[in-house]
Amino acid sequence: MATLQSLAFASPVSHCSNQPRFLPGISSGAVHHRARSTFSGQPLHLTSSCRAPQRQYFQQSRLTILMIKPSIQFIQGTDEQTVPDVKLTKSRDGTNGMAIFRFDQPSVFDSSSEVGDITGFYMIDEEGVLQSVDVNARFLNGRPAGIEAKYVMRTPRDWDRFMRFMERYANQNGLQFIKS
Repeated sequence: MATLQSLAFASPVSHCSNQPRFLPGISSGAVHHRARSTFSGQPLHLTSSCRAPQRQYFQQSRLTILMIKPSIQFIQGTDEQTVPDVKLTKSRDGTNGMAIFRFDQPSVFDSSSEVGDITGFYMIDEEGVLQSVDVNARFLNGRPAGIEAKYVMRTPRDWDRFMRFMERYANQNGLQFIKS
């Protein structure tokens, strides 16, 4: 107990200017044990002048909305210029679905030699990125002719998020929905 007392009195927290030390439960150097507490040291009570200063300035919050042009990428950082043909399927119970994107003569084939390899299928808008790795290239006479990418939606929430992206992408690129 003597060690705890000496640490408490040596602590910089216990030496506040203009404030007397208040150590209840101590009489003649004996530690007072409370019935329901396992604490056997000396409690220290700090007044407001001993506590660390709190910053009193407030920063004015500003809402900044960054509008990102919806885009599709096969190589991150390089937008695909070709507008795809998109086919949607949805399960009867509406819990899952698939979007199949077909690109004829995509611009990624022109830039992939200088920018890098196709790393996936990325649909980017102001909400974030939807991505898939189910990407297949189609070749004619040994030359790349097209790309087919599939995006699988496993929950109604995934479906709703995809539809928000497609609405933005369609408005940006002049697509329209035709129910078959």
